[in-house]
Amino acid sequence: MKAILYIGHGTRSKKGAEEAITFIKRVMERIQYPIQEFSFLELTHPYIDEGFRHCVERGATEVTVVPLFLLAAGHIKEDIPHALSALRENYPHVSVNVKDPFGVQGVLLDGIAELVRETVLDLSSNDSILIVGRGSSDPSIHHAFKEISDGIQQRLGVDNISVCYLAATEPRLDEGLENICKSAAGQIIVVPYLLFSGLLLNEVNQKVRIRQNRGQRIIHTGQLSRHRAIEDLVVQRATE
Repeated sequence: MKAILYIGHGTRSKKGAEEAITFIKRVMERIQYPIQEFSFLELTHPYIDEGFRHCVERGATEVTVVPLFLLAAGHIKEDIPHALSALRENYPHVSVNVKDPFGVQGVLLDGIAELVRETVLDLSSNDSILIVGRGSSDPSIHHAFKEISDGIQQRLGVDNISVCYLAATEPRLDEGLENICKSAAGQIIVVPYLLFSGLLLNEVNQKVRIRQNRGQRIIHTGQLSRHRAIEDLVVQRATE
């Protein structure tokens, strides 16, 4: 019997965890699979081994693993494969098929562009966009965000777009905000490249509010899962 196991990152934020679970349950309602379970890599229960065990206990002989991760970095290349390796040994009769992370896709960039337009009704070419990534020591991250920023710039027609990160690589959020505030001619739109609410998004919110209180024109789009394109992408990943 076939099963789908969704894997999220996990968070210490109760709001972020509830938001992720609600999102996954919406996806589940759209997919006609006999067995569907969700799990998290860390910080939020159930963990991957628990979710996988629940699939097996419900009769699964084939498990499709759908990682809810935007890009392929350390968690996708190392942590999730390591967790699944032990489960393959424990349940040798169960076949496991792991889907790719979302990656840089046109449909995802289209959704982000729509999210910006819905948030900023008077967007113009003079406005500036700051994309805030989670960050990773994986060198492929910089290449991916170059593709992302180029794609969003083409879709929105803004002159000034840049990227910063919350951890593990440079430039960091403070530097990114400082630089774009100095160079911006119009409004500044901050786009957190994060799926759900959580401590990282809270950090972005706090830094943006400080700038807003100084009188700077900064608009915040919020997390990416607010747009339907993300949900559609997960459904596609799980069923293709």
